[in-house]
Amino acid sequence: MYNNVMPNIYFVFFEFIIYIQLVLCLRHAWKHSMANLLRLFAGILFGVILELATIRQLHAYEYGRFIVMVLDVPLCIGIAWGCILYSSMEFSNASNLPYWSRPILDGLLALNIDLALDAVAIRFGFWNWGQGRSFQYFGVPYANFWAWFWVIFFFSLGYRIFAQREDWIGTWISPVLGLVIGLAGVLGTNKLIVFGIAPEHRNIVIFTVLIVAFVSTLVMRPKFYITPVPALTFWVPALTHIYILIAGLISGVILEPPFLLLIGIIMIVIAFYLHRPAIHTIGNKRSSP
Repeated sequence: MYNNVMPNIYFVFFEFIIYIQLVLCLRHAWKHSMANLLRLFAGILFGVILELATIRQLHAYEYGRFIVMVLDVPLCIGIAWGCILYSSMEFSNASNLPYWSRPILDGLLALNIDLALDAVAIRFGFWNWGQGRSFQYFGVPYANFWAWFWVIFFFSLGYRIFAQREDWIGTWISPVLGLVIGLAGVLGTNKLIVFGIAPEHRNIVIFTVLIVAFVSTLVMRPKFYITPVPALTFWVPALTHIYILIAGLISGVILEPPFLLLIGIIMIVIAFYLHRPAIHTIGNKRSSP
């Protein structure tokens, strides 16, 4: 369990970055609709509950001490899940992908963040998998990436069942379904990968599912920014990537090993490439008189 020592400066700034992301998402949701607000708040509640449940289901990791904790889970982690869900769904909804395939893209967008984040985060002590820094993906179990994908996928899928309706069902029932189906899906896939699949087959299943998700999205030849996309879809991943790179370099942990720096750079380049129209729009707004 975490101790009562106040978090160090890297924890504080990480938490601060996530609250900035929340302000961006909240501002957008407030301007648009009650449905957007409920989706954001449901995503945050979902994030907190799934962390509390997953820790107790798997006993596989624990968090360090952040400023605001909900039992043994940092509030900022639940908020981060909510912001990732909100921003990724805003992005995929502006694509030409079929409606029911968009949760797959949402899950892949989340992996873009986690591939750069998780291995550096454990070196800061944000959370601990208890496996050492050489285990699988530089101390991060491969099953973590499986979990990240399904967390986003199932909430997005559950929410979208009625989200296209313009009545009270679309507004009020969609976030409830996102939360319920999200939790059931995540806890179910957690149980499957840990208890239902033999250890010698586990990694094959994980990589097969993620590769199929990636290839199936590419096969559909997605086009993005078909409709206007809010700047937060860029800022949510970018703020995390930028923080991890800067804090990792200042502390030196992103060089343990240096391959983590390469991964961080690749992931931020991918994020910038995907969101280049938003970056262009932001640049134009700043240059306007």
